[in-house]
Amino acid sequence: MKNTAVIILAAGKGTRMKSATAKVLHCIREKPMIQYVTNTAVRLAGSDVIVVVGTQADQVKAVVSEVYPDVRFAFQKEQLGTGHAVLCAIPELCDNIEHVLILCGDVPFLKLSTLTKLIDAHIWQKNIITLVGSVIDNPRGYGRLIIDPQNRVSRIVEEADATADEKTIKLINTGIYCVHRRSLETMIRQVRPDNTQNEIYLTDIIEIASKQGAGIGMVKCEDSNEILGINTIHDLEKAESVLMTHEKP
Repeated sequence: MKNTAVIILAAGKGTRMKSATAKVLHCIREKPMIQYVTNTAVRLAGSDVIVVVGTQADQVKAVVSEVYPDVRFAFQKEQLGTGHAVLCAIPELCDNIEHVLILCGDVPFLKLSTLTKLIDAHIWQKNIITLVGSVIDNPRGYGRLIIDPQNRVSRIVEEADATADEKTIKLINTGIYCVHRRSLETMIRQVRPDNTQNEIYLTDIIEIASKQGAGIGMVKCEDSNEILGINTIHDLEKAESVLMTHEKP
């Protein structure tokens, strides 16, 4: 898609994997999970793909570049949150880019059709931010989407900061966003690490945009396998079974 770039967040350690190997280097059916995400991103944006690396950066870069030589990289020296990771990638965006799609390196099965639908809705509705949401039976561990009386997304509450009532919400944030490029640059610099993790949350741009009265759209993903995030060895095993029983996305 013209004037659209993709940022893939792939710098984290993945401590819950209990492995010395960086999370995105773990394999699903003998293929590193970062390659699944990069494949979809390249099909969407061509050479306008930036992978944010940090933990085992050289290894991640090598695994990506081996298959996708035109992909660029941004280095996140310290893992200070998803918002900080995006900040590290912004200088790599080309001048012609108007919209930025943000993906997670540990969510390997998102389909091209879903992301195309997201970007189309974002541009057609003239939103500042459009995100992928999903309703799941067990939302534990996910950020919850808070909907205002006008049925718009007003903010995202991370699990660690959620109240008991907020934790009952089943509409979750998948971590996938399309954001107007200039607005992203402005909003991300306004985010402060005022949370229990002392990190710069990318999710905080939702509340910033909402307070400014900006358009915030949402596209729902109905297939829970598509938004499966890999955080533990159990998740990795589940991903293996998904590929065994479903056609590769």
